[in-house]
Amino acid sequence: MKKVLLVICVLFPLMGWADESSKVKILKKGDRCPGFVFKDMEGNEMSLEQFKGKYVVLDIWASWCHPCKREFPSLKKLEEKYKGKNIVFVGLSCDQSEWRWKNELGFQRDMVMYQWWIMRDDFTRAFQIAAIPRLILLDKKGRVLHLALPKPSDEKFEKILNELKEL
Repeated sequence: MKKVLLVICVLFPLMGWADESSKVKILKKGDRCPGFVFKDMEGNEMSLEQFKGKYVVLDIWASWCHPCKREFPSLKKLEEKYKGKNIVFVGLSCDQSEWRWKNELGFQRDMVMYQWWIMRDDFTRAFQIAAIPRLILLDKKGRVLHLALPKPSDEKFEKILNELKEL
């Protein structure tokens, strides 16, 4: 019986008989970000495609993450400073439940304009997000430029933004 379980648990996934959802491509610098779908506050499905032609800073956070929340004001100030430039800031909540994310949005004032909820974990698996806060930078064509930016309160963060071409 143990041998049968070993075959099922170990060999079947290796043979490609595993659940298709577990086959998420791990992204690296230079890879194009897939068309992940997120949800906004009104329940609309959103994607990063709408920001084609702009740099995109992704701030991955959760309602229970105090280090994430400490960075909200710094990120909001940067969003205001770069307003009108070819860059957008998107907050992506990785909360397990939608209601926790929505509840947190009701309490926060210093958040960037776009706030979406990660509906599926294929996004977090593709970017190998094991700890938050995590900030990712995409170029104007939706390719990964930085997989792990410094905190927005760190002067290195803005230095990286200032080095972007045609910002």
